[in-house]
Amino acid sequence: MEILLAALVLVGLCVFGLCFNIIFRKDGKFPETEIENNVEMRKRGIKCAKEEEIKLWGKKDKDGNPVACDEGGCGSCSSSHICG
Repeated sequence: MEILLAALVLVGLCVFGLCFNIIFRKDGKFPETEIENNVEMRKRGIKCAKEEEIKLWGKKDKDGNPVACDEGGCGSCSSSHICG
């Protein structure tokens, strides 16, 4: 019983430690990890893999420019859906 209680306390402390920054942050939101919405990734030129694939291999319009994904952006694409 003592080992179970110690394990629960240890797991509780680990979970609290992992989410400490999120719990006590003023806005309390998770950091943005979606590439299309992350300003820092866009500044560095990092793009969604689906966007890069469409740019290289996707359909082209009459001027030769790649046809973009729908308005939902990278988050709207799924593995079975090919944009453009």
